[in-house]
Amino acid sequence: MNRAFVALGSNLENPKAQVEQALVALSQLPETRLVKQSSLYQTAPIDCIATAPDFINAVAEVETTLTPEALLDAILNIENIAGRERPYINAPRVLDCDLLLYGDITLNTSKLTLPHPRMHTRGFVLLPLFEIAPDISIPNHGKIAAYMTPDLLLGINKLPSTKNHLL
Repeated sequence: MNRAFVALGSNLENPKAQVEQALVALSQLPETRLVKQSSLYQTAPIDCIATAPDFINAVAEVETTLTPEALLDAILNIENIAGRERPYINAPRVLDCDLLLYGDITLNTSKLTLPHPRMHTRGFVLLPLFEIAPDISIPNHGKIAAYMTPDLLLGINKLPSTKNHLL
């Protein structure tokens, strides 16, 4: 089994429910087991239109025998089922699923870059990832703890725990 991490985010159509449903969908992928899920975090949109609603974000750890490309296809299918549209770059979205890490693999193809190329600059990814994997190293970047700076984490609010946690 390979250890992978997936970021989930939504800011449209009941974002909390969208992320929770995506976690359920992740847990049902073939050859994949949901190992951990972070708390949900509310974050102001970054690089979006000024009137965009806040995002709900989370990170999930999975173990899988799917290849990185097959796992990416599977999480993009989860987005599509949720109704993801891409009218323009950084548009508000029903669901956004990003493959952050897949083992220690580094990869750069036209379809997939691992680790995710901007994850180390995004507090809304780092904080939930740090919650479930505080000792993880990001290939070519080092320990996640080195990126946990106050300015990067500004404006990210952990939501109260709900009973909908799958684990």
